[in-house]
Amino acid sequence: MDHRFVATAFATAFTIVDPIAMIPITLATTEDDTPARRRTIINQAALVAAGVATFMGVAGGTLLAYLGISLAAFTIAGGVLLFLISIDMIFGRPTGAKGTPREEREAMEATNPAVFPLAIPMLVGPGTITTILILVNLARGHIGSLVTIFLAFGSAIAAAWVCMLFAPVLGRAMGTTGVHVVSRLLGIILAGLAVQFVLNGIGESHVLHAL
Repeated sequence: MDHRFVATAFATAFTIVDPIAMIPITLATTEDDTPARRRTIINQAALVAAGVATFMGVAGGTLLAYLGISLAAFTIAGGVLLFLISIDMIFGRPTGAKGTPREEREAMEATNPAVFPLAIPMLVGPGTITTILILVNLARGHIGSLVTIFLAFGSAIAAAWVCMLFAPVLGRAMGTTGVHVVSRLLGIILAGLAVQFVLNGIGESHVLHAL
C-alpha cells in the first residue's frame, strides 16, 4: 500500500467535504425542526451523499470516457477547480461549488433540506465529485487504492454526519471563529493538493515530453 496515496486520499476527502463547515449550515436549515426531525434529515443527507459519492467513484471514469474527456485533462481541470475552492475557504468567502446565495435562500424555504442543500451540494458537490474522479484516476485500477478512496470519503461523510448530529453542541463549543479557523487551515491544505493534481495532470498529458 502506498502510504502517500493513503495520506493524499484522506487529506483531500476531509478538506473538500469539510465536516466542520456543516455545523452552521445544519443549524440554519433545521432551526425550526424538532430534534427527531433534525436527526431524520441528517441521516437522509448522509445516506444520499454516500450513494452519490459511491456512484461517481464507480461510474465516473466510464462517463468521462464516453464524453471523450481524457483523465489527464480532467485532472488538470479538477485541480484548478479545487484551487479556486481553496481560495474561497482561505479568505472565508462562500464558494459557488457548495451553493450560491440563491440556492441558500431556496434551501431555507425547503420542507426537507436533506437532499438539497445538505447532501448536494454541501456534502457532495462539484468539488467532491471532481476529487473522487481524480483519485480514482490516480489509483489506476489498483484495488487497495480504490478501497482507500471509498474509506477516505466514507470517513469524511461519517465525520460530517457526526458534526451535523451534534451541530448545536459543537456550534456553541467552537463558536463562529473556531469554525472559520478550521476551514481556513483546511483551505491551505487543499490549495497544495490542488496544485499537485495539476502537476500530475500535466505529467500524464505528455505535454512536457512534446516540447
